[in-house]
Amino acid sequence: MTEPRASLHEAILSRRADLIALTQDLIRIPTLNPPGRNYLDICAFLEARMAPQGWACELVRAKGAPGDCAEFPRWNFIARRKGTRPGECVHFNSHHDVVEVGHGWTRDPFGGALEGDRIYGRGACDMKGGLAASIIAAEAFVATHPDHAGTIEISATADEESGGYGGVAFLAERGDFAHVGHVLIPEPLHKDQICLGHRGVWWAEIETRGRIAHGSMPFLGDCAVRHMGAVLEEMEATLWPLLAGKHTEMPVIPEGARSSTLNINSIHGGAAEQPAGFTGLPAPCVPDRCRITIDRRFLIEEDIAEVKAEITAMLERIRARRPSFSYEIRDLFEVQPVMTAKDAPVVRTTAAAIERVLGREAGYVVSPGTYDQKHIDRIGKLKNCIAYGPGLLHLAHQPDEWISVTDMADSARVMALVLADLLG
Repeated sequence: MTEPRASLHEAILSRRADLIALTQDLIRIPTLNPPGRNYLDICAFLEARMAPQGWACELVRAKGAPGDCAEFPRWNFIARRKGTRPGECVHFNSHHDVVEVGHGWTRDPFGGALEGDRIYGRGACDMKGGLAASIIAAEAFVATHPDHAGTIEISATADEESGGYGGVAFLAERGDFAHVGHVLIPEPLHKDQICLGHRGVWWAEIETRGRIAHGSMPFLGDCAVRHMGAVLEEMEATLWPLLAGKHTEMPVIPEGARSSTLNINSIHGGAAEQPAGFTGLPAPCVPDRCRITIDRRFLIEEDIAEVKAEITAMLERIRARRPSFSYEIRDLFEVQPVMTAKDAPVVRTTAAAIERVLGREAGYVVSPGTYDQKHIDRIGKLKNCIAYGPGLLHLAHQPDEWISVTDMADSARVMALVLADLLG
């Protein structure tokens, strides 16, 4: 190990206690999304840490973005550190929002408990541990390379868990990535793997329609739930087998996600559910509306028009068999697949750093679900972007979520070496 790299290695090892404390502090700010709590608090916390070190900090509210309101404003944080010489800009982007706690926890979800090598809490893995690792990496690099070239940026952005429109999408729309040369997103996709991108997604709502009538005389109505039953039956018989036969060359993990997939996120039909504590009986009505929300994940080999046409063709087959069948499809959300080339500069540099730190070649993966690379690629027009960070993908959104301190430190060493290679 050369002297500059050795000093960088030692600088990160000496910050282990700080890495732990920073991760715990971030977990203890419950940035729950929805609805979007404590976004300003976590941005102000990061500003208070980084501004005294000479980082130029900016807090940006995504006014007008989906979800932004007076009660739950969408705040984002950006820190910049310019070097002494011209050079490229390397940007580390993490989201600061976390999903709901859910059930099954045996520890305080916002306690940040340290047990052995693990820090527990909602967001520990996804992705406050990655955010902390990127900050420690950048601070260690600046301390050992005060005369570095170019610019380092660190952002903590809102709403990735709900599409990223109040975070990275908003920043990209206002041009915040126009000057950036390299982006690393420290999502939890294993410290020895580089995530090149993600599958595509189409969310849609399918509604079947009928005619309301008295429940004692259902023959005078037309049951929309029965029509939806025909939709579900057709999906089982033809659509899921069709999707299971589609495979990608994208290195998607886990293995099951290398096929096209379809999930039914929700189903609603008939009278609305009454609030908890209601003790009455439902009214006897034939339901005239039934809705499902579908989550279709598609491959880079598929075209979005083909994906939608498969659903329409399925519904038309049902209509041919059921004379009173009526339906509507409403688009909710769509994202094209994204995959950065293996020979992109940020990929090559990160792969070399992984091999030096961990002593083995980097693996290359693609995420089954989308993350904020979609906005950097589509809106920011920047292809030189990857996800790389500590944590195990299967722990995201789980009870007793945790992050390994060793994995964070190793990933911080990789990120710091990336900075040394690109800006040192």
